[in-house]
Amino acid sequence: MNSRFLEIELDTQPGIGLFDITPRLREKLTESGLRNGFVNVISRHTTTALTINEYESRLLDDVRQFLTRLAPPGAPYLHDDIHLRDCPQDEPKNAHSHLSAMLLGSSESIPVVDGELMLGTWQSVILIELDGPRARRVGVQIIGES
Repeated sequence: MNSRFLEIELDTQPGIGLFDITPRLREKLTESGLRNGFVNVISRHTTTALTINEYESRLLDDVRQFLTRLAPPGAPYLHDDIHLRDCPQDEPKNAHSHLSAMLLGSSESIPVVDGELMLGTWQSVILIELDGPRARRVGVQIIGES
């Protein structure tokens, strides 16, 4: 059994953004040379999330609206009391982003068979930016056999 740890880097835009990282995962899998096993994907940030779902523009808008209703920016969160925390004064007020990230989750695991990600027809691996714009990293651990 072999293991490789790689990273995907991307720059995000302001607000809630959804990014299909499936093509980049496929590239990393091909580069690894591993044919059977699984890919673990983890967000390396506390204000991003990962999910597997359909990457369709109207659904992406629904996700943005849903998350904004669920954890609205500007609501009275204790984490946003920057003056009461030991942090830089220019720290963003982003408790809503942390809360959404905790609800959505930070990792996914995808089986690999014959060098292919075993995703369904309409499934994509999606990084959800909850506090952009930022430079982001996604950890990719590929475990398996050649």
